[in-house]
Amino acid sequence: MVENIALDEVDRGLLHALQVDGRASFSRIGEVLGVSDQRVARRYRRLRSSGMVRVVGLPDGRRLGYENWSIRLRCTPDAAVSIAEALGRRSDTFWVHLLSGGTEISCGTYQRTADDRESLLLHKVARTNRVLSVIAHRTLHMFVGGRIGWTGLAALSPDQVAHLAAGRVYAKRGDGEPVVLGPGDEALLEVLRRDGRAAHADLAAATGWSESTVRRRMEHLSAAGALFFDLDVLPTLLGYRVEAQLWMSVPPAELHATGRALAGHPEIAFAGATTGPNNLMASVVCRDDAAFYRYMTESLGALPAIRHIETAPIIRTIKRAGAVLSV
Repeated sequence: MVENIALDEVDRGLLHALQVDGRASFSRIGEVLGVSDQRVARRYRRLRSSGMVRVVGLPDGRRLGYENWSIRLRCTPDAAVSIAEALGRRSDTFWVHLLSGGTEISCGTYQRTADDRESLLLHKVARTNRVLSVIAHRTLHMFVGGRIGWTGLAALSPDQVAHLAAGRVYAKRGDGEPVVLGPGDEALLEVLRRDGRAAHADLAAATGWSESTVRRRMEHLSAAGALFFDLDVLPTLLGYRVEAQLWMSVPPAELHATGRALAGHPEIAFAGATTGPNNLMASVVCRDDAAFYRYMTESLGALPAIRHIETAPIIRTIKRAGAVLSV
């Protein structure tokens, strides 16, 4: 089974390198790791074919003017899986989890317009009597997640990371007005969601553009902050078998400092400030229950501004990083 894959230093260095630059060439990664590009390519193909690792090209909804929402649904026991799978099939969701007990769903979504938001929250989700309650809050700021990757992947030295980062072709270089996508961009992003390392020839075939046009458009979208490349890794590959979501209440004056503190915890895979009484949300990844307990009592316990905390183990992931895992 794929869970039995054993990682060595080259594998872990490769994963961290792909987190720094998802489209870095194998020769550049090999140069940083001190191994041949053929060895890097073989390791990547092995990990990619396991289904536990993939590079994804994702739009940054904030630069596109989208609204980022976090939604929790409580369902009847017979309906949670089918509703979660239906949410996973939607193009506007980017993660969907079944939580403890199997009657609660947590999902994240980008909504392009107010009409899209109302369609999802007021009509699509609420129209079935098998949904018992819906809680939805805007995500206002991300401390970890998106462009800021999970520190649990760290394996390279600061100098190695800097060398890779300096060579990025598709890098964010500034902000400006929100970017407007055209039909060709949608086709480009659809391929990159499935494979962030897709060849320029494949992207050209999908968009109808030339390869040089594909390169220029990817560089433009990345430079404008509308496109970034992320590494999606199933935590079990790295020996992390406990995932949970946390909802915390923090006084507004302490919210940013507490979120920044969470961003320094290697257990935190996502942390964001949200609207609502629980105004700080996080996803935690730990090796086992004992490590989760230590994290809750020691690391979180050391943050004095947290007034209230609610925890829910993730028992099944339907969708992550924009891709359906199990439907």
